[in-house]
Amino acid sequence: MSDQINVVGGPLALCSADPVTGWTRNGCCETHDGDAGAHTVCVVMTDEFLAFSRAAGNDLSTPRPEYGFAGLREGDRWCLCADRWEEARLNGFAPLVILEATSIATLGHTDLGHLQAHAWEEDA
Repeated sequence: MSDQINVVGGPLALCSADPVTGWTRNGCCETHDGDAGAHTVCVVMTDEFLAFSRAAGNDLSTPRPEYGFAGLREGDRWCLCADRWEEARLNGFAPLVILEATSIATLGHTDLGHLQAHAWEEDA
């Protein structure tokens, strides 16, 4: 658990423990001074976004065993860089966002309304 706040004003919830995510690899999309990429948006991966990210130069789907990274697949939850999420949104490829697990720091990169428009729902 994190002591940081989410975009809807509550405590920042866990994004994913499998695969383990977050800048500090504690499963939360919290941010710290060393996190230049602002890994603050908890998303549910889609094949479309993974292809977009690969084309943009950040291949998140290919395993990198030397870094202990198995690669992401559709349905995985991941702490995504806020600017990458905004870039994907502007290009029509934004993955769904888990608001309760997305850091309030994200609001320095995009509007809450954009995040809410892409909100993931448990029974969706």
